[in-house]
Amino acid sequence: MDIQAVHDYTVTIIKEAGERIRKSFFETMQIEIKSGANDLVTNIDKETEAFLVKKIRAYDATFRILGEEGMAQEQITSLDGVVWMVDPIDGTMNFVRQHRNFAISIGIYVDGIGQAGYIYDVVADELYYALKGQGAYVNGQRLSPLEALPLNEAIVGMNAVWATPNPHVEHEGIIQLIRTLRGTRSLGSATLEIVAVATGRMDAYLSLRLSPWDIAAGIIIANEVGAVSSTLDCRDVNLLTQDTFVVANPSIHKKLVGDYITLK
Repeated sequence: MDIQAVHDYTVTIIKEAGERIRKSFFETMQIEIKSGANDLVTNIDKETEAFLVKKIRAYDATFRILGEEGMAQEQITSLDGVVWMVDPIDGTMNFVRQHRNFAISIGIYVDGIGQAGYIYDVVADELYYALKGQGAYVNGQRLSPLEALPLNEAIVGMNAVWATPNPHVEHEGIIQLIRTLRGTRSLGSATLEIVAVATGRMDAYLSLRLSPWDIAAGIIIANEVGAVSSTLDCRDVNLLTQDTFVVANPSIHKKLVGDYITLK
């Protein structure tokens, strides 16, 4: 696979998909509920994924595609060969309610190794991308490597439910973490939160439940600036299943996960 040629093609189709989404703001949106009231899908999610699937297959029909909305209609049970992981709109609630703070995400893996990642903030017209070993960029400008910092100066992305009694994590440790940190944020889009870590706008992002298409592109981008990704119990990320997730500045990753987070 000619990764530079694939990169050029991906930039073209992701920008085209973004333009289609921007035009959809003036159309009537069809909204459906998936697993619950906070898990939405729109006709634009499905149409965008279908558009990307068509374009990817037009480039090379042997490429395998794992997409959130299942428009590729194929089962991915291994990462052998070339696998594209596509999230047509990450942050659908933001897309529906705000018409901002959402992104298109594409990660390209070859035999399980991330080769190229793309996160396109559609409204801001900011394309974050990385090719393995070549650094990470936003609109052609290279992102700087992350600088070390102490935990008490860190800003961490997390949902407010972490600090309340819940069946997933010991919330008392999270309360202590929040008291230690400089601050917390919740953007409502996993891909944009990972980008925030990669750019140094935040220093870590935690989630209790993310799917492969939520993180596949972001891991590649974050790795290129030195960030560390893992599950919340410090296992390697599995891109074939849903799991917990943390991406962090390497100077705080082990302390963050080891001292404050206890899974039930």
